[in-house]
Amino acid sequence: MKSGSLKKPLSVVSKHDENAAGSGIGENISAEAARVRKALLETGIETPVSVPSESSKAFQLTDEEKLVRLESAFVEVLDILGLDRRDDSLQETPKRIAKMYLKEIFSGLNYSNFPKITLIENKMGNDEMIAVSDINVTSTCEHHFVTIDGFAKVAYIPNKTIIGLSKINRIVRFFSQRPQVQERLTQQILVALQTLLDTEHVAVTISAVHYCVKSRGVMDSTSSTTTTSLGGCFKSNPASRAEFLSS
Repeated sequence: MKSGSLKKPLSVVSKHDENAAGSGIGENISAEAARVRKALLETGIETPVSVPSESSKAFQLTDEEKLVRLESAFVEVLDILGLDRRDDSLQETPKRIAKMYLKEIFSGLNYSNFPKITLIENKMGNDEMIAVSDINVTSTCEHHFVTIDGFAKVAYIPNKTIIGLSKINRIVRFFSQRPQVQERLTQQILVALQTLLDTEHVAVTISAVHYCVKSRGVMDSTSSTTTTSLGGCFKSNPASRAEFLSS
């Protein structure tokens, strides 16, 4: 997609095209999404999911069927906790949680939701750092299924193409909308951008509060966690690394 600022239609990959889409999570995923997922699998940092098979329910159910099953599961949770589902405040809770899980906070498990990517030819030959700071990160800890809340900073040095700035935010959001550990989230964003931009020179750092620490267990309300993943010159060149970390 090296056509200046002109956008080209994204190619689409069938979920059955194993060469392009790997195990094909999500129908009709874009070629860009397939490339990113393949890179994550090859580097061993893809989110752990069931391998598609005849017995793997997640790959046989439609979204509507998943919503029904999730709602049923949360009905049971409320019943086990002894909550009165007849109360008007709780009547729709299982349905609300089911929709939230599938359509919102875990929507990044489905590569059909991968953001549409616009790449622009690097006509000016820009070889300086491009950085986006204070990107909102709201994710879910996969250990306790409670919130991870913080900010990301992402930088890259262009090769032949430049990505639309908002697409960086959208990629961060996509990978955040999964059960996550912060270390993996940081690496997934890095590898996704390296793959799309065809450059190793990418850097990502995330600082976040984990509610599994804040609201339970040790109940520390003031600590935060910072993770950093560096590629190319950001890893090998102290000056580039310092420029990123201080920007």
